Amino acid sequence: MEERRGNLPVRDLLDCRLAGIRITDYAAFMERETGKVDLDGFVPSWLIYSQGSTEAQIRLLIKRVIDLFASLVLVTLTAPVVLVAALLVRVTSPGPVLFRQERVGQHGRTFMLYKFRSMRVDAEAGGPKWASENDPRVTAVGRVIRKLRIDELPQIFNVLKGDMSFVGPRPERPMFVDDLAQQLPYYAERHTVRPGITGWAQVNYPYGASVEDAFQKAQYDLYYIKNFSVFLDILILIKTIRVILFGSGAR
Repeated sequence: MEERRGNLPVRDLLDCRLAGIRITDYAAFMERETGKVDLDGFVPSWLIYSQGSTEAQIRLLIKRVIDLFASLVLVTLTAPVVLVAALLVRVTSPGPVLFRQERVGQHGRTFMLYKFRSMRVDAEAGGPKWASENDPRVTAVGRVIRKLRIDELPQIFNVLKGDMSFVGPRPERPMFVDDLAQQLPYYAERHTVRPGITGWAQVNYPYGASVEDAFQKAQYDLYYIKNFSVFLDILILIKTIRVILFGSGAR
């Protein structure tokens, strides 16, 4: 119901609750069944009162410690893959090996995101735009490293610097953020946490390049922010490995 006050059968609901019957509202039901927040029925207080600030700060501290430890381990383990990927990008396509792009991070602060370059250097000669399916701007090597998510490996250094986490909402470009924040309710709330290399939206929703896709992903991102835990991060990482193995969602 759009307006609860004065409309809910409070006496009947209270009798049910005292009788041991669990009462669930629409928002909580949809969150539980779909794994995302319904932005059409979203109210800020639902997110504000979802967890204590002290508990959340402890979880975020644990998350940062895990990020630092995992980053140092992965830098060592992936060094051979990084070297091979860098060499292939360099010899098969003119231009720099690394692709640097400004993204919006936690609290709206911008940072420079690193990736292996997977597109031609003139990919945005006509202006910024989202990637599309079978995008002709993607190079032959770029298509492979995108499919295997190898192009994301340089972002480990973004994690070490503190700009990103391994798990969190994917960071977008400032011009896209400004546009989406005007069109989508509560879109800016995605920036209350560090952005991630992978996230709940990435493992639950196929790659998208439209306002509607951004709307759907924002619902998953808000679910993650509201229900964040180390266990959920582990689940997302496991799902990410599955996505990589089956090659779904990459463009």
